[in-house]
Amino acid sequence: MTEEEMRTLHSKINTGVKAAIAEAIERHRKLGQSISIMQDGKIVTLTAEEIPTIQSQHLENKSR
Repeated sequence: MTEEEMRTLHSKINTGVKAAIAEAIERHRKLGQSISIMQDGKIVTLTAEEIPTIQSQHLENKSR
């Protein structure tokens, strides 16, 4: 595989992982479930009300 093909593949994987994470976080928020995140080197649990709304092109397209 060439260097350019590797960069393209890496970019596609990175985009897919970010979209999956955004969907999981949004699902937790909508279902009223908490999530735990790393913040300032510490694990912090956010209630569903504290989870910020994630605006993602992928999520907007999926809801159409």
